[in-house]
Amino acid sequence: MASVAQQNPNDISAQDRVEQRASEREKLRTSRFDLVTSFLMALILFIGTLTVMVVIIFLTSRWSFPPLPIEPIIENPAGTTNPEGFERDFEPPGAEEVEELMEPTLQDTIEAVTDAVSSVAASLVTTDTPATATTAGTGAGDSRPPGPDGEGDDIIPRFERWQLNFTARDIGLYARQLDFYKIELGAIGGSIQGVDVASNLSGSPKKYRVVKTEDEKRLYFMWNSPSPLMQFDRQLLGKAGIPLPNRSMLKFIPPQLENELAQIEKAYWESKGYNSVTQIAKTVFESKADGRGYKFEVISQRYRKPKQ
Repeated sequence: MASVAQQNPNDISAQDRVEQRASEREKLRTSRFDLVTSFLMALILFIGTLTVMVVIIFLTSRWSFPPLPIEPIIENPAGTTNPEGFERDFEPPGAEEVEELMEPTLQDTIEAVTDAVSSVAASLVTTDTPATATTAGTGAGDSRPPGPDGEGDDIIPRFERWQLNFTARDIGLYARQLDFYKIELGAIGGSIQGVDVASNLSGSPKKYRVVKTEDEKRLYFMWNSPSPLMQFDRQLLGKAGIPLPNRSMLKFIPPQLENELAQIEKAYWESKGYNSVTQIAKTVFESKADGRGYKFEVISQRYRKPKQ
């Protein structure tokens, strides 16, 4: 009788497990479709992120944020001259005051009563005395300047203490600097009343006239020595239609720039070990390019000798 070969159960189960694992690996294998889909999704995500970043950069580059307000530095220079005969001077009274303080005589009293009754106006007759016939007097006067400035400090005023230097190859670059700082040019004097002012110098200059010069409170500078830039000022004022014969040219400094210059000056003297503007004799600023704009820097500073 022939014998029948029997398969080992362990061998069958091992083979089944191998086939099962191979089948599972085949199911988990990444297909080409999955590879292409993943690549396209990553590409879309990258392009979307890049687009959002470009839009944010574009929008933020067009926004302009105003600078934070800086507390202004207020200076109160003392007056250079003393007004005569007010407040502090002790001096003999004037002739009018002498007459008011004199004891009237009997005759003067009778005449005053008569004048009052008859409503006749009497005229003032001064007496022949050595007193000065004025209520102002001739003394040294108050050390305070007229107006609301008060006593004032021992400070060299900014219009005497500061010097602004500009450098430019051509009139266009010079005009762009002035417009960046919001500096306006002006002309005063001659036979024209008031001051003519020109703005928007790098474009189409606009002019206007300030008839009452006392209404113009801005700090201004004038040329104190010949410079090639003086010709640029003349050309810009002429372009604005402002007449110049027999007139002086001015540069008007806006209050914001004036305060910025004061802050720059203060930081510079503090870096040199000084602690008060009263110690400063001269500060020279120079306009320099700074990225998309310009900025003033202190290039030299002189100091006052301490009083003995």
